Amino acid sequence: MKLADFEGRWLVNRRIENAVGPDASFQGAVDFIPDDAGLMMREVGEMAVDGQPPLRATRDYRWCDADDGIDVYFDDGRFFHRIGQGACPEDRHDCAPDLYRVTYDFSAWPEWTSLWRVTGPRKDYVMRTRFSRG
Repeated sequence: MKLADFEGRWLVNRRIENAVGPDASFQGAVDFIPDDAGLMMREVGEMAVDGQPPLRATRDYRWCDADDGIDVYFDDGRFFHRIGQGACPEDRHDCAPDLYRVTYDFSAWPEWTSLWRVTGPRKDYVMRTRFSRG
């Protein structure tokens, strides 16, 4: 995938299956907005944690071209992970003591998914997200 392929609005449907706490879901939209550095990814929607009232949730990342894929950065400029080439690239982010592993699936483009497996002393969850054009 090329960075420009993501520009625009995507609808998001996410499910978080938590082994050490309540499950959760998120529904909303992601806008990929071009700027001088690449694309600003702005996610806005509603997070519902089982047994609690829903909350408004937002998150920003920056996506930038890289020689062998797309580099993803936190909104404060720290490197997060790389989306490599191919239909199902994988990567990881070490945030001691936690480990975040991701697999993207672009095989049904323009729908695509991300699957995060997060483990650590107090974390153990799987987060599945489906993106479709909005």
